[in-house]
Amino acid sequence: MNLLLQKKYRMADNFRSHIVTQGVQRSPNRAMLRAVGFGDLDFTKPIVGIANGYSTITPCNVGLNQLAGRAEVGIRNAGAMPQMFGTITISDGISMGTEGMKYSLVSREVIADSIETVCNGQSMDGVLAIGGCDKNMPGAMIAIARMNIPAIFVYGGTIKPGHHDGRDLTIVSTFEAVGEYSAGKIDEAELLEVERKTCPGAGACGGMYTANTMSSAFEAMGMSLPYSSTMAAEDAEKAESAQESAFVLVKAISRQLLPRQILTRKAFENAISVVMAVGGSTNAVLHLLAIAHAAEVELSLDDFELLRARVPVLCDLKPSGRYVATDLHRAGGIPQVMKMLLVHNLLHGDALTITGQTIAEQLADVPNEPSTDQDVIRPWNNPLYPQGHLAILRGNLATEGAVAKITGVKTPKMTGSARVFESEESCLAAILSGQIQAGDIIVIRYEGPKGGPGMREMLAPTSAIIGAGLGDSVGLITDGRFSGGTYGMVVGHVAPEAAVGGTIALVQSGDLITIDADARLLHLDVSATELARRRAAWQPPTPRYTKGVLAKYAKLVSSSCLGAVTDLG
Repeated sequence: MNLLLQKKYRMADNFRSHIVTQGVQRSPNRAMLRAVGFGDLDFTKPIVGIANGYSTITPCNVGLNQLAGRAEVGIRNAGAMPQMFGTITISDGISMGTEGMKYSLVSREVIADSIETVCNGQSMDGVLAIGGCDKNMPGAMIAIARMNIPAIFVYGGTIKPGHHDGRDLTIVSTFEAVGEYSAGKIDEAELLEVERKTCPGAGACGGMYTANTMSSAFEAMGMSLPYSSTMAAEDAEKAESAQESAFVLVKAISRQLLPRQILTRKAFENAISVVMAVGGSTNAVLHLLAIAHAAEVELSLDDFELLRARVPVLCDLKPSGRYVATDLHRAGGIPQVMKMLLVHNLLHGDALTITGQTIAEQLADVPNEPSTDQDVIRPWNNPLYPQGHLAILRGNLATEGAVAKITGVKTPKMTGSARVFESEESCLAAILSGQIQAGDIIVIRYEGPKGGPGMREMLAPTSAIIGAGLGDSVGLITDGRFSGGTYGMVVGHVAPEAAVGGTIALVQSGDLITIDADARLLHLDVSATELARRRAAWQPPTPRYTKGVLAKYAKLVSSSCLGAVTDLG
């Protein structure tokens, strides 16, 4: 490759400056790289980072090293030079319900910052990011959008379901079993059997929870290969897809196909439509807003509501449905869902993908309707629900908005007496001790991005409510988040949050609260005069952390309605 062609590559530009000023043999850049295996001809090749989220902390990430190895082989075979580096993960499923969960959303920013730091610090020509757990994925995509160097995302894959007593199990089964045990519905032996059999091997949580939701969104956006978002972590096709992703990335580098050519407004609308169609996690709202911010694409909560009204829920998937991601894969995967949306003008077919093809070109051979020998993906004329499930609620309790799953809720409008808790732990203790009754509306506050800090997920309380049989009769609102495994009459991301003086900070036990899913309303039945009196008496809480990463995060993080980003400026 001559010097003119080398101008395509950022690392080669660094080499060339040393060649001019110091001579080829004295270039310190080249000397360092020779020590890690570069030969003379390798300096003419693009250098590709492999951002590897491997760890043994969580089953979501334990299989990533194998995928990274296959990607490394693919990059070499495609004529580029791989350089592998690590990034972190936090297992939400392990930290859930503990103080450690405050670090989960924080880890998204650490992951994004670490990938950006290495790729830009080493002037890499492209990056292949591999992630499996919830925050690996948006963290990697935030970095990709910021850097705007050729990139592709490889999902580590979904876990296969566990099995017990004739039913499929996911991690949420364990949380719900705790609630059933506390309510006296199952004994300790049954609880232990569920816990033993829930997670049979490697892979991310198996329902349409946050990891599978984000992998589906990335495929819809064109940043991952078709069908890759629903593959099982332990199946051979997942490793083959990782190697194919490497080939595709090297081609994108040669064409200088950049992420911001793919991550357009149309791509985000495609992602939202797919998330609605598959019944995805509320966390998709937070993460897509953050990725759009990094890509400098205008996106707001209102965009989610507009698309929700147009897109039906087509897939019968857990947490509220029957099936898991591997069932969706066998039924046709995300390409089948996308083709149905495309045929009905709910997808931008001209949006570009990392392969260089448009969405429409990639879906050309996919049937217009799903196979009739399965019922995971419903036919267009018989959707699970006629409109999307992720609704944006507003009212005097959430002037900046809140996010709720509203499909499948048996009581879409509920007015009840507030039961106020200042933390997740105090709320969970009340549920497990039988203090929550039908008709109550639980308020968990000071768990927002700043107040937590870290915006913990409330899977333990919501699962305990379900396990206790109160899922249809108790509401819950919080300035924190929910796991992708949460369902029921629950409203999260309430903004402004309590820590900055949002109305949720002014609620008192016994106040009447209305949650109206149909009207997209979240209302506190207290007069404006009384609210003004309470606001005048309110004092900001003392920060829970004054040093370390949580303290830094609390100072920097934005409102959840903006994606809880830390570089708002």
